[in-house]
Formats: sequence, structure tokens, C-alpha cells
Amino acid sequence: MRVAVAVAVLGVLVVLVLAWYHGERGAQKVSGTELLILSLLLLIGGVILWRVAPGVGASSHAADEQHLPVSAALGQTPVDRKSIAVLPFTDLSPGHDQEYFSDGMAEEILNALAQVRDLKVAGRTSSFHFKGLNEDMRTIGGILGVANVLEGSVRKQGDRVRITAQLIQASDGFHLWSSTYDGDLKDVFELQERIARTITEQLQVILAGEQKTRLVPVATTSPEAHELYLQATAVFNHRDGARMADAIAKLQQAIRLDPKFARAHARLASLAAIISAYADVDQGQSLAMAEHEANIAIELDPALGEPHAALGTIFDYRRQWLAARTEAERATALDPADPNAVFWLGLDFADGGYITEAVAMIDRALAIDPLLPNALAWRAFYHFNAGDRENARRAAQLSMDQGMLAAERNIALVSHAEGRDADAVAQFARGAQASLAGFPENASVILAEGFFGDAKAKARGVAMVDEYLASHPKYVSHAAPWSLLLLGQPARALALAQQPQTINDTLFLNWLWSPWGEPARKLPQFAEFVRKSGLNELWDQRGPPEGCRRGASGDYACD
Repeated sequence: MRVAVAVAVLGVLVVLVLAWYHGERGAQKVSGTELLILSLLLLIGGVILWRVAPGVGASSHAADEQHLPVSAALGQTPVDRKSIAVLPFTDLSPGHDQEYFSDGMAEEILNALAQVRDLKVAGRTSSFHFKGLNEDMRTIGGILGVANVLEGSVRKQGDRVRITAQLIQASDGFHLWSSTYDGDLKDVFELQERIARTITEQLQVILAGEQKTRLVPVATTSPEAHELYLQATAVFNHRDGARMADAIAKLQQAIRLDPKFARAHARLASLAAIISAYADVDQGQSLAMAEHEANIAIELDPALGEPHAALGTIFDYRRQWLAARTEAERATALDPADPNAVFWLGLDFADGGYITEAVAMIDRALAIDPLLPNALAWRAFYHFNAGDRENARRAAQLSMDQGMLAAERNIALVSHAEGRDADAVAQFARGAQASLAGFPENASVILAEGFFGDAKAKARGVAMVDEYLASHPKYVSHAAPWSLLLLGQPARALALAQQPQTINDTLFLNWLWSPWGEPARKLPQFAEFVRKSGLNELWDQRGPPEGCRRGASGDYACD
């Protein structure tokens, strides 16, 4: 771009000088003196433009940086030639009703490539963000930090499948390779294998171990079971709470068709582990189902990381902190390229108070999948707590752009710090709404006004929590102790949070380890909370987190 601008501007300069000097004597030849003068002008102008152009380029880059994920914008590294993003495949089926299938084909190819040790693969969430956006390949490559992009289409009609795939060089849009594959539904794993292997050959990736013979495992011999698995996976990926029960039923049907379908058992474990956070179900029963299915998946395929990640979530809900950490670490060891497993390990660290380690894990997850919305939302929270408002705002906005509305809570914190409390109340109310299921309809507004407001506003917030608790819910929402902490009731927050029937401790615990939790950490009853919540067992085995220490009595105190 700089060369093109320099040539264009200098060309205009030459024309202007000649026109001025010659006037109407256009037929006269250019003299040697004129050539010398023009050469000097070209040299001087070229040097000036070359010095100015980097500044122009830097401004343009700065503008582009606003669209980069926080992790990329903070520290750009040279793009590895052996890197790729797999975009969702286009559904070209006659009824255009096979989107789950075309997305599933792309995702399974992505997952296979992610296991190749010599290849960097952008995470699913980030790659699928560009679905239907028709972005320029250079933009996609720049945002995801990859040198190559795989795109394609799927046409499914009856039992016949046609997959068209093309590998594109992101820097200039050059098509490195393209091909079309035809087969039956029973051939989908073989078609995926051929595509994935061709890509590794094109990028000259070195395959090791079992990858020399197989990249895409044959997960099931039942095409019907595989289709049900893909339909349920679409629900899982979108965290569509309204359809989770149906997705669980589909996976159960897939398992009836093929009881040895390990990935179906693992996905069923994942869905059952998280459904209580998205739908009104009996958490005890759903966690029992999740544990059962996870153990079956591990027995069928010990190399799968997903069932260990599900077990980590199950044990986390049950406050079996040490078991949760062990399973989460096992999941990331088996599948280090799974951003969700890495992120969940980060949340395990955060629950236990290990915030430095939690931030490191979340950064690692974002390096794999820069637009992972939940990871961006929590990274914004940690940025703010570290005093970095600008990156807190940027990470939160990126998270909201991916549909994570809860991230607006972090925008509210920035607004409050900048003295814009009216904005902060509105933003926090919108961001907190999803966390207040079971509370009165206007609970998020009352909480926001109490959080940022005066004593009267805080009292209204406390009364709202009391009204919720008076309804005697079977499982107390994690938002109840969190709200009490925000409303200046640290002792009540600790007393409520240490009860065993609290759903999902992550929200409360993250705020407990933040500056807002300092009043609670300084209370005499904090040591009792640590004991009754089981954190002391984790700390005894793994060591206390930063800022915490064990006293002579065996109790812990934290700054």
C-alpha cells in the first residue's frame, strides 16, 4: 500500500513540474538539467513519503486493532504459516434445513486438525463468528491470527452427501487448493479424514504417532446416531436452554442406536452437567446423570478429554474442589486444544481463589479461541480489578458482540469508575438480569441501584433478596449471596454461601476474591466459611492461594 501511494503521488508531482516548466512547449524534449531536477525531487519526495507512510500505516493498524480480540491486540505475534481457521460450511441442501449437519462437518474437521501438534487451529467460537458475514479473508486471518482459512459447503439429499472444500491463503485470498467429495452418510468420517489429511499435506504439517494413519476417528457406525449427535451438539454450542432437554433426549436415542458411541456419552454428560444453569430442572438428578455418562465415555474411550471436563464441572457444583481440579487438569492434558476445557480449568482456579492462575488459563483459552464469549467476560472482570479499564471495556464489548449479555456488568464497572452512575445502573441491570432467575421481575434494576446507590437503595436491594429467600427455593441461586455481597452485607453473604444447597458458586466466589469481597474476607467468620465450603481441603493439598495463609489452629485467613 505504501509503495502504491508513493508511486501515485510522485507521478502526479512529476506531471505538475513538467506542465509548469514547459507550459505550452509540450513538444520540447526534456533536458538533462530537467532530468536531474526531477530525479532530486523524486528522491526527496520518496524519502519524505517513506517516513510519513509508516505513520499512516500505523494509524490504519490502530484502527484495525479495535476489531481484534484483546489477547491479539495486546501482543501481536508473527502469524505462523502452519495455522488455519475452519469456517462453518454453507448448507446447500435443497431444503436448506441441514445447517446443523454442515456446521457439524466443519466442526469435526476443525477438531481433528486441532489435535495435530504441528498446526495452530483457531477455536470454533471465533471461526464460527464469521458465519454469514462475508468478511474479507485478510480481515478474518488478521482477527484470528491465522495464515490460512478453510471454507466449504455441504449438500445433503437423502443419504447422499457432497462436501466441497477450499483452502485459501488469508493474506491475499489466493486459493491453495479446492476439491469436491461425494459419498453416503456412512462415509462422512472418511470424507472428513480425506479433507483433513489433504490440508496437512498442503501446509506441510508433520504428523506423528497414530496421526500417520488416522486423523478423524470413526466415532460411530450408525449414521442416524451421528445425525442425532450433531443436532444435540448444535444446541450445546449455542447454550440454548429451551432446547437442552430435547438435545438430551436426542443423545439418549443416539446411545440406544449405538451404545458404544463414546462421544455421544461425553456430550450427554456435558449437557446434563450444565443444564441446571439454563433450565428449571432438578440439579441433583441432572448431575447424577452427567456423572454416569461421563464415566461410561471414559471407559469406552480413555483418550477423550470432554468427559473429564464434565466431571470437573460436576464436582465443582458439589464443592468437591480437589476432585474438580484433578478432572479439569486431566481434561486439558488429554485435549490441550479444547478452549472450553482450558476455560473451565480457569474457573476452577478462580473458585478456589487462585486468581493469577485463573487469568493465565483464561488467557490460554483466548489464545486458542479469541472470541470465546464467557472467557472474554471474565477476562474483562479481571482487567478491571487490575486497574486496566480500557482493556476491561474492550474485552466486555467483544463478549457482548458474541451475545454474552452478562458481560455488560463489566461495562457498568467502568462507567461507575468514570463517574457515570446513571449509565452504570442501566448497564449493570441489563447485565445482571440473566443471573437473577427466580427473583422478582425488576430485581436487576433494584440490585443495580443498590450496588451504586445510597443506603436507602441498598436497603431496597436487601429487601428484594429477603423476599426471594422467603419463597424457600429448593436450591438457592448463586445470585443471592452475590447480591448480599454487593449490597454491603458481607456477613450474611458468607453465611448464605456456605450452605450446601447453593447453585453454581462461580459468580459469588469470583467477586469474593475481588476488591468487593475484601470486607467479607476480613470478617472473623470467614475462616468458618472456608471450612464449611470445603476450600480448606483444597488449600491443604494444593497450597493456599496468593494472599491467604494457614494459622496455628489450622484455619485460614486471607487479605
